[in-house]
Amino acid sequence: MKPLPAKKEACKHKVPVPSPGEQDNDTEEENEIKQDNTLSDAKQDNEDQADKSSSSPSVKGLEQLDFGMSKKEFELSDVMTFAKFGMEAIIDDTVTKRFSAEELPSWNLLTRTQKDHQFMSIRLTALWCVGCFVRYAILLPFRITIAFIGVMWLIISTAFIGYLRESSFKRKLNEFFSLMSFRILCRAFSGVITFHNRENMAKNGICVANHTSPVDVIILSCDNCYAMIGQSHGGFLGVIQRSLARATAHIWFERSEAKDRGLVARRLKSHIEDKNKLPVLIFPEGTCINNTSVMMFKKGSFEVSSVIYPVAIKYDPRFGDAFWNSSKHNWTQHLLQIMSSWALVCDVWYLPPMTKLENEDAVAFANRVKSEIAKKGGLVDLDWDGGLKRENVKESMKEVPQELYSKMLKVD
Repeated sequence: MKPLPAKKEACKHKVPVPSPGEQDNDTEEENEIKQDNTLSDAKQDNEDQADKSSSSPSVKGLEQLDFGMSKKEFELSDVMTFAKFGMEAIIDDTVTKRFSAEELPSWNLLTRTQKDHQFMSIRLTALWCVGCFVRYAILLPFRITIAFIGVMWLIISTAFIGYLRESSFKRKLNEFFSLMSFRILCRAFSGVITFHNRENMAKNGICVANHTSPVDVIILSCDNCYAMIGQSHGGFLGVIQRSLARATAHIWFERSEAKDRGLVARRLKSHIEDKNKLPVLIFPEGTCINNTSVMMFKKGSFEVSSVIYPVAIKYDPRFGDAFWNSSKHNWTQHLLQIMSSWALVCDVWYLPPMTKLENEDAVAFANRVKSEIAKKGGLVDLDWDGGLKRENVKESMKEVPQELYSKMLKVD
């Protein structure tokens, strides 16, 4: 299968990346400011990973200030420089647009399932109405039936496997029934998946991937068995978690334990040290991004293991929107949107395992893995924290440019 058109478009689309290391077109005055000791001191004080990533655009903006000297008197006109940076950030916003549905270059007779029909012509309107009837009256009920069969088969098979003793036979049986169950579930979305470089598939350890939708788990589990890590839930989702845990080892933690990062890290490390256990699937972004970009990877999993198996996932938006905008739609609505689309078409690339370099910290290692995933999937590599999807900018991020500016001023 040839690379998807969306991949080419994503590669051509250049978005300014808030990287503090870009120095190709700097002037001599900018280099003097970048080499100033106050700038390096401020960066060292900002030890938190999210603060480093999210405050870097402000740092870069201050580096480009042309005050004519490294030390200057305060002038009221300096306010206009900061206002200019603010307006540029609003006009060319590279963050919030990643938390909404991807914009398509052309109409696909589907638009977004959650949006109203866009009138273009009588002929296209007639085709759209026919397509709506097919998707909602024929495909949707059929897919819901398949999804119900897949979930029931998963629960029944894992319950049966749970009664067996721990052995290689149990592991093979779990692999067989797990692949069967998730492939049935994938057919509930009319999934068309192309896997590349399967020789790089993880057999144990930690596997990380970019995150577009919770359906990513089903997509990847159609080709390999993974152990899941996450918070314990109640209700129907809790039933599925307990069923999976009976068949093989997964890492489910309580809400009170989630705050103890050390406890979760120890359980994760203990899991990956056992070669008989499945590889752990982790989405380091921590939230769903709209299939155009890869945002900051949390450093937790990169502190636990020195070997990471990266995976890049890229959906074709022409057939259906896989992005889950959790701030607008709940889990059930998201599933119905996918099931009422034409199909779920995507490419999955297994990248060669990456090893932490000598003297490389977890943050640098995470950024290096993220860059390789973005490059392979034709996605835009951003350093912003995906947590900005629900949270306001931290005060510590705002204090960094303020501190840098204050150190540029002459003080009597």
